[in-house]
Amino acid sequence: MAQQRIIEKPGKLIVAGKRVYEERLRNILEPEQHGRFVAIEPESGRYFLGDSGAEALIAAHNAMPEQRFFLARVGYPAAHRVLRHDRRTRLG
Repeated sequence: MAQQRIIEKPGKLIVAGKRVYEERLRNILEPEQHGRFVAIEPESGRYFLGDSGAEALIAAHNAMPEQRFFLARVGYPAAHRVLRHDRRTRLG
């Protein structure tokens, strides 16, 4: 029988991943790893660093292929930012 995952919904994964980052990893990572990406497996607290999000996630998946990961960028509020391009034209 497959092991039941504690974190089943993406929202729970995000909440748990942020909690691990804030409570355990922020003070460890931010002084030396600022700007790098970290993939966090919230149930175990294991984390994997990379210079890109893909690099961190590949390392994490190679080590723990059955798990899901929360991706963060060390020292930033989000791993990636979304740019909005407004296509409306100005009138007048």
